[in-house]
Amino acid sequence: MSRVISAQRVATLVGDFPRSPAYLGLAESLRVLIGDGRVGIDVRLPSERDLTGVLDVSRTTVTRAYEVLRESGYAEARRGSGTFTTVPGGQRRAHDRALMPGHGGRDVIDLNCAAHSAPPGLIEAYRRATEELPAYLSGPGYFPLGVPALQARIAASYDARGLPTVPEQVMVTAGALAAASVVAQAYTAPGERVVVESPTYPNATQAVQHAGARLVPATVDPDGWDLDALAATLRQTSPRLAYLIPDFQNPTGHLMSDSQREELATALARTRTVVVADEAHQALALEPELAGAMPRPLAAYADDAITIGSASKSYWGGLRLGWVRAPLADMDRLIHARIGLDLGAPVLEQLVLADLMDRADEVLPVHRRRLLAGRDALVAALGEHLPEWRFRIPDGGLALWCELPAALGTATTVEAERRGLVVAPGPVFAVEGGLDRFVRIPWTASPEVLTEAVRRVATAWEHVSGDATRPATRSAAGRVMVA
Repeated sequence: MSRVISAQRVATLVGDFPRSPAYLGLAESLRVLIGDGRVGIDVRLPSERDLTGVLDVSRTTVTRAYEVLRESGYAEARRGSGTFTTVPGGQRRAHDRALMPGHGGRDVIDLNCAAHSAPPGLIEAYRRATEELPAYLSGPGYFPLGVPALQARIAASYDARGLPTVPEQVMVTAGALAAASVVAQAYTAPGERVVVESPTYPNATQAVQHAGARLVPATVDPDGWDLDALAATLRQTSPRLAYLIPDFQNPTGHLMSDSQREELATALARTRTVVVADEAHQALALEPELAGAMPRPLAAYADDAITIGSASKSYWGGLRLGWVRAPLADMDRLIHARIGLDLGAPVLEQLVLADLMDRADEVLPVHRRRLLAGRDALVAALGEHLPEWRFRIPDGGLALWCELPAALGTATTVEAERRGLVVAPGPVFAVEGGLDRFVRIPWTASPEVLTEAVRRVATAWEHVSGDATRPATRSAAGRVMVA
């Protein structure tokens, strides 16, 4: 499924690349574009003659730049076909196969993980962070609460959203899952109840279960939360915690309004339940008008709330950084729980994230536009190839929660995998089973890849739905979800 990128598009992407010498500047710019996904893998680059014309450089400059790309593993020449993009070690090196359910292959489309490639500007952020790193090398490098510079920026982001926060209320962790584990260790004891949405993000519920807590499901309907039913669950079970995703809920994409948050906070206070609000998708409002008018944090309505944040969805999963925002009085409890798990997140990545947050107004809009293009392409393809599937189009987040006409989600995803597409069936997100009428499809790949993915799942659906008695050959419970 090789693609072609035009010379004009390459010229737009490389922009005013360094020209001293020009061939190295062009090669480096192309390497960055390939590395962060703006130019995909197995894409045919423009001919040397075409690129020479649009860049206004010599033929030798382009020839030597392509040679540098090939020598560094970012391109390969195919006789009679041209020069194609690669990554060092081959495409498999771009992914950790241990986190993926299938064996993979050159043409496999993996949408099991709802996460995008790195945003433009990440390498520059690493370079700037590396310049700051020497100031930290004289110390031990352990920051159980986080590098102060990053704590300050995270606190400021809550201030800007209407939730006054001081840096001492922030603990930086090695990802949002690590944050969930710290919170579960700090706030629950074996056997205590924790209310969780169903469907919900499965890795987070596993982190809660590992602490010995008992999960109590609260149903999230395809059309949203039933707050009356949730309040009844809180009254009847007296849980210690409630783990909820109010911002573009994973996997449904629902966004809880300010009035709903206020109503929920009242119900939580009546049962003395501490809410853990997972805000991993909070920055992913895809419509510009919504991005500047998101609801206030749930913690603005519930004083004792714990908030979990993440850099993985809004910036890049490879940073492996998350955080906990909690009342000052609870920070000692969180530190004691945390040091039993680790002693802090990597310093360099924290400096990178601090740099990116300083430039959020530049980085996030570009990221959101990529996601919006993917969402719209996915919606269009499903409308064309699977008009009988139902879904609500979220205003943000990363995925569509698709309802099938029959409970064949697992069978469809198993069949799709045979056709080179990996997606997650509904039961993976269920707390107590069920939800086999659903499939989650992220829009985090390019529009072209998403269109092909829908063609493959449509073929799988046609095959499976034509023989409704055909059982799935592999249980959805055996899948490994990474996002």
